[in-house]
Amino acid sequence: MKLTTLLEQKKEHILKRWFSLILEAYPPDVAIFLKHEKDRFTNPVGYAISTGTEALLDEVIHGAKSDRIISALDSVIRIRAVQDFTPSQALAFVFLLKKAVREELKIKDSGFTSLDPPELYEELLQFETRIDGLASLAFDVYVKCRDDINRIKVGEANTERAMARQPMRIMRSKEEE
Repeated sequence: MKLTTLLEQKKEHILKRWFSLILEAYPPDVAIFLKHEKDRFTNPVGYAISTGTEALLDEVIHGAKSDRIISALDSVIRIRAVQDFTPSQALAFVFLLKKAVREELKIKDSGFTSLDPPELYEELLQFETRIDGLASLAFDVYVKCRDDINRIKVGEANTERAMARQPMRIMRSKEEE
């Protein structure tokens, strides 16, 4: 059996475990809400994480296409970039996929228990290398999101400053009349 087939068979369990691992970074009451509220309008954060991670897992399993990976990463990172996370915390979800896969395949850090054939070990190493590649892309997406946020903040500050100056201009105009 190939690793791809095994991952496809266990995909739903891997996704649930990965989602649970991601939610551990949130306060318990928030994590419960994110996990149990399924409506995309009531829970846009949980929905974005759930759909983004599903798309990411599909792409990593089946040989990723970078435009789809970037889109899936963007949907998760865009949310985490505005939350109260350090950059490493915001991007840690990528590496949690390795943990979720190893747990679902019952692989110990010291070796394989359920994956005996050596070729599965090689496939797992290639799979985990793809996850490492995701982390590099995730960093680029995160930096772009933070740049966008900073641009918006600067724009808002400039608008506020311009609005604050406007009453003074109006007052001067009336005094001149």
